[in-house]
Amino acid sequence: MEVAETQSQTKGVITATGITREKIPVDPGFTRLINLLRKVCARYYASGRGVPVDVRWRDEKPFRFGQGEPAFTITINDKTGVSAFASLDGLAFVEAYILGHMDITGDMDALHSMRDMTTDNHPLYYFWNLAKPLLFGQTKMDRSGISTHYDNSPELYLGLLDGRHRCYSQGVFLRDDESLEDAMTRKIEFAIDAVGAKPGDRVLDIGGGWGAFNEHAGKKGIRVTSLTISKESEQFLQKMIKAEKLPTEVVNCHLYEYEPGFKFDAIVNLGVTEHLPDYARSLATYQRLLKPGGKVYLDASACREKYKFHSFITKHIYPGNCSPLCLHDYMKHLAKTPFRLLGVWDDRHSYFLTAKHWALNLERNREAVVRACGESTFRKFQVYLWGTADVFRRDIMQAYRWVLELP
Repeated sequence: MEVAETQSQTKGVITATGITREKIPVDPGFTRLINLLRKVCARYYASGRGVPVDVRWRDEKPFRFGQGEPAFTITINDKTGVSAFASLDGLAFVEAYILGHMDITGDMDALHSMRDMTTDNHPLYYFWNLAKPLLFGQTKMDRSGISTHYDNSPELYLGLLDGRHRCYSQGVFLRDDESLEDAMTRKIEFAIDAVGAKPGDRVLDIGGGWGAFNEHAGKKGIRVTSLTISKESEQFLQKMIKAEKLPTEVVNCHLYEYEPGFKFDAIVNLGVTEHLPDYARSLATYQRLLKPGGKVYLDASACREKYKFHSFITKHIYPGNCSPLCLHDYMKHLAKTPFRLLGVWDDRHSYFLTAKHWALNLERNREAVVRACGESTFRKFQVYLWGTADVFRRDIMQAYRWVLELP
């Protein structure tokens, strides 16, 4: 194959409604990129890990890597896209796609087969994220990070989450072919049963999200207090509670700063442990807020090494010092408390299925999400959700539910 001749081309510019184009010449670096990919892909495909892919400059004839029909096509739009791809830096590649310097069409799940071809070496950024809470305070940084992620239009989350509960943590699947809604109902019912919550009990819901636990438990007569530090989440929950006349409430307050003046019968934490990496402090806070004999239900994504998120996640999805649950580290801190561990359940495969459902939901609702949030936000969450499914499928990340009891 010969590299396409230089001609007038167009550059991608993200707008609220899509991508507009302006004329630019073909970047000569594209030739060097193709030569680089030939060398890299020769080793990569020899290992048996690659999938067929087309790479092209704009509307020119593509270069095929691998055998068979391409799973996806990468279209380079400008020199920034060329440089990002040629760097083989995962963060630069994703940012180029988010900003329209390149386009990707086809099987987005298969795109992550390229993960092993790229690097993620950003030590200064990694250590800066760990240092910020020390310099500016944990709760202040948490508010900033949560606002960055959650204070998007509700259309984004309603477009990807299950339609019954709007739950933003893993469901519990018994079969691969059952619905996301049923898996979420099973998980919330498991949480209610695990803590023994009954009508009239006061239950603290850490991270109210889009009302999954607040609504389901509230309809059973359980008095739920949902904590949130997201304005969008708070407003959504207030409207939901009022419309459905639930015996529940939402409080905009960080867990560490919350002083209700009484103790709760139980605590539920659906997927917020990732935002509470100081395990000693969070466990001490649960002890402070919980009645003796009370139970705590928790679930979280996990990793064998603490703070092991990709730079894309910590920069664009969850800014700050959030971390997947590091189970062995958590257990070390748990052993220093009076809490009893009642059980741990492995949810890795369930989280893979959950993330895949979310990604497919987002793809189906692309037009509505782009209309509400813009093309770049859609692309950011598209990469995030398909990448999340990939790391659970590969066992790069794990997921757990666990239950504690305060004697």
